Amino acid sequence: MQEAISKNKKEELLHRRNEFEAKLEAIRQREKKIQERSHRGIDHKYKKIKTEDDDKVTREAESQFLLDDYVSDDEERSTTVCGQENGHLSKETRLLLEKAGFATQVSSRVEENDDVDELKIFICSRTHSQLSQLVGELRRIEIPSAFSPDSSSKDLPHYPIENIKQVSLGSRKNLCINESVKRLGSVAMMNERCLELQDSKKSLAGKCKFMPSKEDQGLSLDFKHHALSKVHDIEEIALLGKNLGICPYYATRPAVRPAELVTLPYPLLLQKSAREALGLSVRDHVVIIDEAHNLIDAISGMYGSEITLRQLQTSRQQLMAYLQKFRDRLAGKNRVYLAQILRVIDSLRAFLEAEKIQSKDDESSISASELLAGPSVDQINLYKLVDYLQSSKLARKVHGYNTFAAQEQTDDKIQSSISNNNNEQTPVLSIFQNFVLALANPTKEGRFFYIKSASAQETKLKFLLLDPSKHFREIVENARSIILVGGTMSPMDDYRNQLFPYLPASRITTMSCNHVIPPENLFVSTLPTASNGQRFDFTFSSRNSSAMIESLGQTLIKLLPSILDGVVIFFPSYSYLDVVLKQWRNSSTLTAISSIKPVFIDSQSVDTEVLLRDYTSTIFSPSSSSTTKNQGAVLISVIGGRLSEGINFSDRLGRCVIVIGLPWPNTNSEEFKAKSAFIEERAKASFLVPPNSTGGVEGKYVLGIASRSHAENICMRAVNQAIGRAIRHKNDWAGILLFDARYEQERIQGKLPGWIRKSLYSYPPSSLSSSSSSASSLQGGVRTAKGGDVLVGIDGKNRFEEMQRRLYAFYKDKSNVNATVA
Repeated sequence: MQEAISKNKKEELLHRRNEFEAKLEAIRQREKKIQERSHRGIDHKYKKIKTEDDDKVTREAESQFLLDDYVSDDEERSTTVCGQENGHLSKETRLLLEKAGFATQVSSRVEENDDVDELKIFICSRTHSQLSQLVGELRRIEIPSAFSPDSSSKDLPHYPIENIKQVSLGSRKNLCINESVKRLGSVAMMNERCLELQDSKKSLAGKCKFMPSKEDQGLSLDFKHHALSKVHDIEEIALLGKNLGICPYYATRPAVRPAELVTLPYPLLLQKSAREALGLSVRDHVVIIDEAHNLIDAISGMYGSEITLRQLQTSRQQLMAYLQKFRDRLAGKNRVYLAQILRVIDSLRAFLEAEKIQSKDDESSISASELLAGPSVDQINLYKLVDYLQSSKLARKVHGYNTFAAQEQTDDKIQSSISNNNNEQTPVLSIFQNFVLALANPTKEGRFFYIKSASAQETKLKFLLLDPSKHFREIVENARSIILVGGTMSPMDDYRNQLFPYLPASRITTMSCNHVIPPENLFVSTLPTASNGQRFDFTFSSRNSSAMIESLGQTLIKLLPSILDGVVIFFPSYSYLDVVLKQWRNSSTLTAISSIKPVFIDSQSVDTEVLLRDYTSTIFSPSSSSTTKNQGAVLISVIGGRLSEGINFSDRLGRCVIVIGLPWPNTNSEEFKAKSAFIEERAKASFLVPPNSTGGVEGKYVLGIASRSHAENICMRAVNQAIGRAIRHKNDWAGILLFDARYEQERIQGKLPGWIRKSLYSYPPSSLSSSSSSASSLQGGVRTAKGGDVLVGIDGKNRFEEMQRRLYAFYKDKSNVNATVA
């Protein structure tokens, strides 16, 4: 009986799979013939609607910006069932209605789709370019069929290759094909305009002509089958929609259920509102998150919020201009809520204006009640206010009217005032709406801050999410499995403690792989001392020492002649880089370095593309290719800057990466203090910190261990990202030099990736350079270190010379090997 049931299920699965494959195969064959005939891609007979650019966007009357009559959360909006909108019902009520047989609108939509929800893999990454690289690799794969030829039905063909049914999801910015919307540029403005063009009250001519509808369901099916017929990247999906004349942003949604693999960027997966808008469910599916070292910051950024004093002032000006125009035409409820919004804006604005200090920078943690201390603000129901802002689309209406008024205004003075207020890419009331949402849901997982910057002449309020696990938990609990992937995820403690604090250790598996390069292709060394014996101590209190900065320059002057081709040097911050460069210019050190290799300097104002182009052309110039000159170039940048992540300094572009100091976070900032306090509280409650890790008492929590580990993890994760810029393929080779005595500490070295630690040379210690003489002891005439003390060589100068000899031998060997190969 078991064999019979298994056979029936297998035949049913095979039949359904072959039917679907037959449809996709027909499309593949048709596309192949078209390509062979015209080399122009998809047959233009599917191009139902022309997509030529509109020269002008039709101007609508002012009445389009008028708010609809608003009915607050009464029976008319909240108690409807059976196909009506149920978004304002509580979760418990909706579940009860579904159990009673009254399906909600969302579940009705799902039932209308007859496609089987295939077991699928969601692959999520930070940018579309990273997903495009994945798509390129998928095209190289040929997976043999899971069914043997004899298991196929006689009336259905056998497919020897399992074609991957993949679909790429993206934002409107990447997929919109309406030229009048695309030319807006800003993602927020494109989203607002797209929603506006879907307004049910608009005439057919005023709506987006590419929006899928019931009348063109056949076209939607064509799009779905074309999208699944082969592996597409996001640009090809957009082109497919353009050729078929249907919006790819919305037309991709029906293709998700039958797909086996879905690629999408971070926001579409990590934001609950985005998943609900797309109808995505990860229940019982596999989720792979690439570039996962960004995951914690990405979640915190998505659910955090901030608003400046200038934006609050602009919000009030725009809202008052709107009220002045439409006051007599607004229904009573609208006037009530607009008055409440003004009171909240005035309360936030009054707080910032009262606390503003022009003479110095300042920041502090505050409570939500302090921000809502304005007149009568305590009588406002913020939940209802957020509901009103979302339902009425007030931000879009007000922003649209002010833009319209600026275009129509003939009075230069008034036009200038309104135009200046409309320079925001995102409607300012949308920013206000996001901040009020945080105010309405204050939790212990978040903190509010005010930040005053005298240099930027800006004061702002900020909500910082302290616990990203709360917003990631729904994905974790619903998915079949979660896989976090990254090239430089070490150290991994933060992922366990901040993303999965509620999971037992048995449910979390970590794996670190060796690099594809052989060990002899990598030279890794710490350098605790300069060439003259000066100890490298780039801590915040010591790094501005003129003697140490000059010693750093002289050390580079001695090392650079031994290094082939391109050298990338990373400093801990732009501010410290400016200090070093200023002294080097005054002492002619920078001129001496430039005489060895041309120097290119990154800054916050420089054009990155131009900088990289000039650096690359210098390295590959004929003079730089000479083995006798070995000129190359030096690129000076900053850890955490634009060149420390996502850039490939492969082969000659990065034969050596030098890291100066450790990019320690600002431990004195209020935000870091709040985060550290939260981590300490959680660690103390769950004993995540092992006893005796730094001399603690057995069985007792040692205050400060968790927060210090968190700071070290932030620092070393940034360092690992920077040094990972050099080794980019299996035949690549490079050197990695870490300039700072703290890199000698075992605790810091333990946070380097395993493949780097294996190539890290251990110099024989015989002397101690210690910050605390009481922490060391004398044994047989040789001082040994305890705790955080730093071991160096016989003396600093000898240690440097030993490292220099090894470095010279490494590059000499590589130079000879390359010459032989050439």
